[in-house]
Amino acid sequence: MTPAAVDAVLRGLRRAGVSIACYLPDSLLKELYPALDTDPGLRTIPVTNEGEGAAICGGVFLSGKRAVLVMENSGLRAAVEPLARMGLGAGIPVVMLMSYRGELGENNWWAIPHGITMEPVLGALRVPYRIVREAAEIEGAIADAYASAYASCYHAAVVLGGSIVR
Repeated sequence: MTPAAVDAVLRGLRRAGVSIACYLPDSLLKELYPALDTDPGLRTIPVTNEGEGAAICGGVFLSGKRAVLVMENSGLRAAVEPLARMGLGAGIPVVMLMSYRGELGENNWWAIPHGITMEPVLGALRVPYRIVREAAEIEGAIADAYASAYASCYHAAVVLGGSIVR
């Protein structure tokens, strides 16, 4: 990620009132994690899998605070069960910020399934999402995701692709 993209993420999280960031690191967002860790307005919680991160973010919502789950899009498949239970069953929103592995142009064979399955899984869970490929759109997309998620008591996702992560 470029420094401008990292800064835009941080501005978007601040604008949305996020105080906790759960993450499972991936290489496409590697420049973001140190910035999250050193931001004085954020508490970071590294997780062992994305389902755990989704559950923590749901608990943060119940405490009256706002959290973000930062992960590679492959983690969406790992988080399906907690997302379905919280969103479809209980009206507990989780906002996800994902890197887009497997996007057209991906050169790692193992990442292609992540791109193939991401949008169908988001659709199956009925999660509204926006794919962002320009740094100038990041802050607004994050703010929009929180506005929608907290108005609907349902999940939302921002997917960072294109030159933002390559």
